[in-house]
Amino acid sequence: MSLDSAALAAHRPYLLRYATLQLRDAGQAEDVVQETLLAALQASFAGQSTLRTWLTGILKHKIVDLIRKQSREAPLAGNGSDDEQLDDFDALFDQRGHWTSEDQPQSWQQPGAALESRQFWRVYEECAKLMPKRVALVFSMREVMDMDIDEICKALTITATNCSVILYRARMSLRLCLDRNWFGREGAAQ
Repeated sequence: MSLDSAALAAHRPYLLRYATLQLRDAGQAEDVVQETLLAALQASFAGQSTLRTWLTGILKHKIVDLIRKQSREAPLAGNGSDDEQLDDFDALFDQRGHWTSEDQPQSWQQPGAALESRQFWRVYEECAKLMPKRVALVFSMREVMDMDIDEICKALTITATNCSVILYRARMSLRLCLDRNWFGREGAAQ
C-alpha cells in the first residue's frame, strides 16, 4: 500500500515527541524523524499493523542506528553529575540494605488506572527527563526499545554489569520520582 506525505505528516508530532524523549536532543530527534518519514515513503506499508506502530518501528531502528554511530565516533561521556546523583540512592537504605522508614516507597493503590491517564504519562516524562542522560538512554534502550542487554552493551561499549547497575538506578530513580510526584499525591491515582 502506498502512502502519501499527508498521511505520514499526521504522525510526525507523535514521532517527534517519542524521539525527543529517547534522545534528549531536539536536533537529533528531528533528524531521525525525517529519516523515518523518508524511509516510510520509500517502503511499502503492508497494513499488518497500524500506521503509527509501523512508523514507530522504523523510528526505533533509526534511533538505534544513531546511537550506534555515536558510540563508534566518540565514547558516551558522563557529565560528572551522573555519579553524584546516583550516589544519593545509598542514603535511602540502612546498613542492612533495607529501606529507611521515611524513604520507603508508598503503596500504589491503582497502578493500572494510572497507566491509562494522560496526566500520569506527563509526570512520567518529567521524571524521565530528570534522570542523567546516560541512565535515561540505557533505560530507554532496554524498556522502551526492547533491546537486549547484549545489544545495549555493544552499542554503548559498556559491560553487562555496568548496564545492569544503570538499569537498576534508572528504575529506582523513576520509582522514587513517580512515588513523590504521582502516587504520593492524594487522589492522583484515582
